[in-house]
Amino acid sequence: MGATVEKTEIRLEITIPMALFKELEANIPAEQRDRFFTDLLERELRRERLKRALKESAGAWKAEDHPELAEPDGVEKYVRRLRETWMPRSWDEIIAEDIDE
Repeated sequence: MGATVEKTEIRLEITIPMALFKELEANIPAEQRDRFFTDLLERELRRERLKRALKESAGAWKAEDHPELAEPDGVEKYVRRLRETWMPRSWDEIIAEDIDE
């Protein structure tokens, strides 16, 4: 049996309203339309993937799991704690950590 050759491109036939085609024709030269539709399709597919991901992850953060963030003071403490844990350390601290291991 021969090897299957995978196509890298496919030709599509679509139907659009005439008014939309006239606007396309007036604004996008014929030799640029393949690139125009490819870019448009990539952008819209990315948008659809993002919408799906947001829908699937909705509810991942629950306010009842983080009562400390209900008040402004709690938010401030939370952010301060995050910043402190991500603060750059001194070389002495880094070297001491390596020696301890």
